[in-house]
Amino acid sequence: MNSDSPILTVKDVIAGYVAGVDILQGINIVVHTGELVTVIGANGAGKSTLAKMIFGLVPVRSGEVIFNGKRIDGLLPNQIVLEGMGYVPQVANVFPSLSISENLDMGGYTTGTNIQAQKQKIYDIFPALAKRQRQRAGTLSGGERQMLAMGRALMVSPKLLILDEPTAALSPILVQDVFNLIQYVNRLGTTIILVEQNARKALAIAHRGYVLDAGKDRFEGKGSDLLNDPKIGELYLGISHGQGQD
Repeated sequence: MNSDSPILTVKDVIAGYVAGVDILQGINIVVHTGELVTVIGANGAGKSTLAKMIFGLVPVRSGEVIFNGKRIDGLLPNQIVLEGMGYVPQVANVFPSLSISENLDMGGYTTGTNIQAQKQKIYDIFPALAKRQRQRAGTLSGGERQMLAMGRALMVSPKLLILDEPTAALSPILVQDVFNLIQYVNRLGTTIILVEQNARKALAIAHRGYVLDAGKDRFEGKGSDLLNDPKIGELYLGISHGQGQD
């Protein structure tokens, strides 16, 4: 799974939305090609800020972000997309007034490739979208919106896809469906960073995970090891000593 050179390295990054308020405080993250890496932590730990920072939405005050061998801290999001990164935000991740097909067009306009051929690849991954190509995105269910949001990001064939809490506000049944889709996309070859509040389920599908606390990476390890670590369970997964995991 691991390649010799990481596809993404976040090194000693300090970052925040406004001057003088640092949300990320010297964070270090490494992601290798082909991995599904989960980032968990309590509310306010800096998970979503990390995702936004990597994608150029939060300014880096110090440290480095290296993607595919190139420093990208300081680049704009549209420039980072051209470098081969996709990002699905937690909210406002589709155009509700546009159809499924039009949303995918919006995702692929920067590629310079055959958009129709790329759309067909997305429909092959998400057959439910293919059946409703003309349906407006605003009428889709929560799970279907997440499919479309991922599909739109995949239109650029990203080397790395960042998902920011894709299961937020979804029903338990839809949560599992979305996790299954994330695993499927990863198995097809897309490297994924999954920022997720549903920590247990996220760690269960991850190759590796990071636990953030107060803007720092406190723990790192295999997803299964973090999931079964009593200390992690008690502090971050809501599992008391002697309590089983479901």
